[in-house]
Amino acid sequence: MINQNLHRQPVALDSVQHRGLKLRLPVTDWSPAAGLNALFVAAGEFGDACREFPIVFVRAGKGPDGKDQVAPVAVFGLAQNQNLYVTGDRWRAQFMPMVLGMYPFCLARVGDDRFAVCVDLAWPGANPDDGMPLFEADGQPAPLLKSTQQQLERMEAEIQRTRLVCRRLLELDVLREMRFEATLPGGGKHTVDGFLTVDDKQMTALPDAVVGELHRNGILGLVHLHWVSLANMRRLIDWHVERAAAAPAGAPAPAAAG
Repeated sequence: MINQNLHRQPVALDSVQHRGLKLRLPVTDWSPAAGLNALFVAAGEFGDACREFPIVFVRAGKGPDGKDQVAPVAVFGLAQNQNLYVTGDRWRAQFMPMVLGMYPFCLARVGDDRFAVCVDLAWPGANPDDGMPLFEADGQPAPLLKSTQQQLERMEAEIQRTRLVCRRLLELDVLREMRFEATLPGGGKHTVDGFLTVDDKQMTALPDAVVGELHRNGILGLVHLHWVSLANMRRLIDWHVERAAAAPAGAPAPAAAG
């Protein structure tokens, strides 16, 4: 999964072209993620993510069958290109979504069922001089690349599972437009929209048989974790105000997200 606000120069790895490429790992400078306003979070991550971030849903275009798609995202900021979880080069949360945790790696689809392992060459830790090699001298994948490919494949499986969850929520028509408005110190208003949330009234109105199905397949638990996570919007407001107060005098106010 390539995110243009994170992977600025993703390149599919080639055993000839990138044989001498090395990576200085682990990543310790998270400033490349400073412009990430939100990021995909898989269903299996909701339990950890709900303690740190608001989890909402966003429209994700059309699927291969032409049907609408949505995807769950962890919200990192209340303004465009704002990540309140990055302070300088530090990630200030205890948990990190797996898509970000795999950085500088990502997967690119090159066919219906084929993927290429990519690396962000814009990341300063990608260099020919020092770090962990991606390829052996004979062009075979080095241990780092082998383990990374396995992790990326597991991540892709989680992404596919999450798409099935989102498809069921769409089928049940329980997603609604979300609008979050907070009063800032001084009386100003800050509004965040463009997200979707699971409507509690629609969920309550579902037939018992459907509720039982959602309980057995785990979707009902995910919905409750989504609802719990929305309390983290208050944390984002506090951090947003804190950052605005620390901004230099005369700096333009960030544009609202959504």
